[in-house]
Amino acid sequence: MKDCIFCKIIAGEIPSRKIYEDDLVYAFMDIGPINYGHTLVIPKEHHTSSATIPEATAGRMFRVGARIGVALKRALDADAFNLHLADGTCAGQVVMHAHLHVVPRGADDNFHWNWRQLKYESDAAADETAEKIRKALKLETQD
Repeated sequence: MKDCIFCKIIAGEIPSRKIYEDDLVYAFMDIGPINYGHTLVIPKEHHTSSATIPEATAGRMFRVGARIGVALKRALDADAFNLHLADGTCAGQVVMHAHLHVVPRGADDNFHWNWRQLKYESDAAADETAEKIRKALKLETQD
């Protein structure tokens, strides 16, 4: 994609602080980090959604992300790390090139995802939702 900032980074048209690269993925430091060391792992091939990334590439993204997370813990004396992938604008995706965030975390870093926890109105409602998802998943995997 000629207008994609991440594709331009991969092509070397925009500088980045590369952390890792192989034939399928490219990892670089985020320019607006949640915590210092925050790294993005992206497929080299342009994909707007994680749903279209080939399985081998998606697997590599998460494997590399986990390895970078361990490296962040060692290098920056972090306590933990988050792997976060937002798929779609309302999910928080800002750059429309699928990417995995690897965020080093400290026990006292004062960052919170602000997630809420809902309750299903009944077990039957939860069961109905689960069945809808299973049916949709069967359709998706038959393609």
